[in-house]
Amino acid sequence: MNWYELSKEEVERLTGSNLEIGLSEKESQKKLKSAGYNQLQEGKKPSALLVFFAQFKDFMVLVLLAATLLSGLLGEYLDAIAIILIVIMNGILGFIQERKAEKSLSALRELSAPSAMVMRNGSWSPISAKELVPGDLVRLSAGDRVGADIRMVSAKGLYIEESALTGESIPVQKKSEAIRGSGLALGDQSNMAFMGTMATRGSGTGIVIATGMNTEMGKIAHLIQNADALATPLQLKLEQLGKVLIGLALLLTVLVVVTGVYRGHDLYSMVLAGVSLAVAAIPEGLPAIVTIALALGVQKMIKRRAIVRKLPSVETLGCATVICSDKTGTLTQNKMTVTHLWSEGVTWNVTGSGYDTEGDFLRNGQKTRVDQHDGLLQLLSYGAICNNAELQESGRIMGDPTEAALLISAAKAGLAKESMLDALEIIDEVPFDSMRKMMSVVVRNTNGEMFLIAKGAPDVLLEKSDYVLWDGRRQLLKQNHTEQVKEAIMGLGSQALRTIAVAYKPINGKDDPVSGSSYENHLTFVGLQGMIDPPREEVKESIERCHEAGIKTVMITGDHAVTASAIARQLNILPKGGKVVDGAALSLMSEDDLVREAENIYVYARVSPEHKLKIVKALQKRGHIVAMTGDGVNDAPAIKSANIGIAMGITGTDVAKEASSLVLSDDNFATIRAAIEEGRNIYENIRKFIRYLLASNVGEILVMLFAMILSMPMPLVPIQILWVNLVTDGLPAMALGIDPAEDNVMKRAPRKPNEGVFSRGLGWKIISRGFMIGAVTILAFWTALNEHPDQLMKAQTVAFCTLVMAQLIHVFDCRSERSVLHRNPFGNMALVLAVLSSVALLLVVMYIGPLQGIFHTVPLSFRDWLLVMGMAAIPTFALTGFQAFKKL
Repeated sequence: MNWYELSKEEVERLTGSNLEIGLSEKESQKKLKSAGYNQLQEGKKPSALLVFFAQFKDFMVLVLLAATLLSGLLGEYLDAIAIILIVIMNGILGFIQERKAEKSLSALRELSAPSAMVMRNGSWSPISAKELVPGDLVRLSAGDRVGADIRMVSAKGLYIEESALTGESIPVQKKSEAIRGSGLALGDQSNMAFMGTMATRGSGTGIVIATGMNTEMGKIAHLIQNADALATPLQLKLEQLGKVLIGLALLLTVLVVVTGVYRGHDLYSMVLAGVSLAVAAIPEGLPAIVTIALALGVQKMIKRRAIVRKLPSVETLGCATVICSDKTGTLTQNKMTVTHLWSEGVTWNVTGSGYDTEGDFLRNGQKTRVDQHDGLLQLLSYGAICNNAELQESGRIMGDPTEAALLISAAKAGLAKESMLDALEIIDEVPFDSMRKMMSVVVRNTNGEMFLIAKGAPDVLLEKSDYVLWDGRRQLLKQNHTEQVKEAIMGLGSQALRTIAVAYKPINGKDDPVSGSSYENHLTFVGLQGMIDPPREEVKESIERCHEAGIKTVMITGDHAVTASAIARQLNILPKGGKVVDGAALSLMSEDDLVREAENIYVYARVSPEHKLKIVKALQKRGHIVAMTGDGVNDAPAIKSANIGIAMGITGTDVAKEASSLVLSDDNFATIRAAIEEGRNIYENIRKFIRYLLASNVGEILVMLFAMILSMPMPLVPIQILWVNLVTDGLPAMALGIDPAEDNVMKRAPRKPNEGVFSRGLGWKIISRGFMIGAVTILAFWTALNEHPDQLMKAQTVAFCTLVMAQLIHVFDCRSERSVLHRNPFGNMALVLAVLSSVALLLVVMYIGPLQGIFHTVPLSFRDWLLVMGMAAIPTFALTGFQAFKKL
């Protein structure tokens, strides 16, 4: 039901209310039993035990558990224990993150009012807001939080700040008259007050029409409950990788068993050999290294003022193709700021933004002194005097944002309201209301002279003016003056500025007037002040850099289309030919229509929470990876449903933060760009160590497979394979996880959402390098065995050392997708130290007596080391040379 379309009498009848005495206690208790408490309900949550066990459903985890079983069958108990520890650690981390992530509704409850002033049995009394019922008559005053959805039946200068719900930065004046028109946005329903919003000034009464989950806030709570939490691209890619690895392991097992039996080996030994290869095919440390890389990325992001709440979302940023950004407080400062002044036919620009009192007044780009222009001086001083806002010593503003902007513009000229009021006495005030569209005060100076100061809508004040301040004196308002004033009004309006006019009138006589409103005519028009919620200074550059990186920025706001379009053009969000769609048009569009049009729409204005969710889902259906930013309660459902939700840390509500994956500690859109760069690099680093780990594992597999095919002795014993997997593979792979970004990471398009882990030639690089590593290792083994046929252990040591050194040289090739020569090997000192540590550990197991027996190694001669190093260098440098030759 559109309550805003109904008359007060209809609302009273339909809710069973009584505007004279309110509800009786008996009626209220009956309604409370029927409607339930006025609070938001949480959806049914799974038990902690079920959440914990759900962490082990991932396909990669099942692969690792299978590897544990196989390792146990082979007697490799250390390997099995290591895998189990990795699986449990990942499960605990996932459990903690998931339990923390579902606090949205708890935070939403905090926006419910703790108490409400209600008329029961003909008298006003405070009650707990959760006891409000439909039909209750509620009184609102400045500073009250609205406890339910209310249809106003009276309003005296009542303004309610609704930005957390609607996204509109300016408090809305409320009225009691019915409004005609179906499908109005919440921000246009000016006779309604909604749960969780805040009265900033004035007073009023209204009838409760919805409580609990039936309120607009309740609808948001329902959207949060039912919003789908999407798997991140990394989770999908690891699942894909797990399937590839398990398929490879089974294939190798069958291949080795069939080959061995065909060549005359017994079935049992061949099955054990096949299982050994299957274990080698699975990189047991991969999930742990991914977790470590993401955790290290989180630490780097914190330094760049981006706080990650959900670990896998770190790399999701790297493939974001669209950023859906809320306007108010995200792209803009959420502080109305006077940017233009007009008086006596002259336009001035005002520098400085927000509530900073530092700023200059520019005429044609040149600084000007305010005290040299009477019209400008009166425009600023009168705007501050006819004003109920207060600028506190701490710099904090109390009051309406529009009036705050007028105070700040005066303060930039050194005009403090308090100082001016020392010489003036306000003896009467006529408050602003939507019918008159103006406010006025009557003041008396120390000489006893009185005059009226008015501010309000320019067209209203111009209509009431007979005079104009021009050339430093009061003149009759002539046609040419009127035309210039109207031209100035249109010019400021075309820039989406909220324009306030200022006028005054001398009052004859020294007696106190009966009412200031009786003097609101025959005014002297002083000038105009144009204000806007300005863009953040650093946002434009950040958006341009996102464009360079192939990322589209879309503005989604509850503000009006004209204002949103102007800000979007200033920030280069809205290109020539780009579309702007408002909430009314969006409501008429089907889901399929929006999916078709989504690519061409850059600004969505006057939207509701349901619209935001609809936009996000449409973009996702177009194949986009969507980052949704916002700070209000109204943003929470879309934040949760986006591929990555980003909340503002300073101005953001707790609801938005709890629904998000990423929180910006400085509320700076530029931080999103830095986070995207970090996310892209993290994903590239994950690809690097996947490349390194799998190429190494392929090399290990092929060494054993080649030996079987060639009927050679086993070149590696199980303990050596385990050592390579845990030490040689692990340390350098972790160091790759913190590799600095390449210089082109933000100059290429986002990777495609359906891009596989092995895309961009990674699969070929893994196979070719792995093949070469396996080939040179088996060649070194064959050479050593031919030289000393009776020294199998020495040949195995040569193979062991060749495999390790080939991998450690190969790790530097993994730092770039171009070539090993493209990057400075000392650009990642952590990797250099990891390689040196692995070499040191290799020497320890070769030259420390007790360890030689455990690892089946013997000391090697200088000649042996020449063989090892010569063979180990071939895979990296031979293939690099081949690539360089192809380019020629």
